[in-house]
Amino acid sequence: MRFFATILALCLPLLCLAQTETDTPESQEMSVPAEPSPTIGYLSYDSLLFAMPQRAIVEKQMEELTMQYDAELKRVEDEFNQKYEAFLDGRKDFPRTILLKRQTELQQLMQRNVEFREKSRQELQQARDEAYAPLRQQLGEAIAAVAQRHKLAVVVNTDANACPFIDPALAIDLSPEVVEELSKLKK
Repeated sequence: MRFFATILALCLPLLCLAQTETDTPESQEMSVPAEPSPTIGYLSYDSLLFAMPQRAIVEKQMEELTMQYDAELKRVEDEFNQKYEAFLDGRKDFPRTILLKRQTELQQLMQRNVEFREKSRQELQQARDEAYAPLRQQLGEAIAAVAQRHKLAVVVNTDANACPFIDPALAIDLSPEVVEELSKLKK
């Protein structure tokens, strides 16, 4: 999708120029060359998302949730370490069957801990995605409103150097207007 948007962004100005070249010589003599109107907008999506005041609330909630998961991970790690130390202390005195049973229990506990860690990571990511969804929707609505107001064909996200050069004569920076639109949507 990003590739398509980039190709479209690069081709639209060329199409506009090709159209003006196909005009008849008479119409070119009579008409005054007009400045091409911008058909592309650009912004840094991540910067706008970061600037939203609601993001701080979401980050605080995520920090609290992360702390809860970290505390539980620490607890299960301590439990494993305690059982492992008991295993090491008693392994010389245990009969072979008890030694194998304890070793199996430790392996199962370690496997459950690894699974819990992975599941925790996935659940935290899902919680983050769900917490940011309303902010992303609000930002998307603000971007769409500003783009429609300017009658833009494309809005390019400049994050991660996705578009290293944008001609300022053919494109406009939408960031200030999107920030203003976000403040209107909030009210």
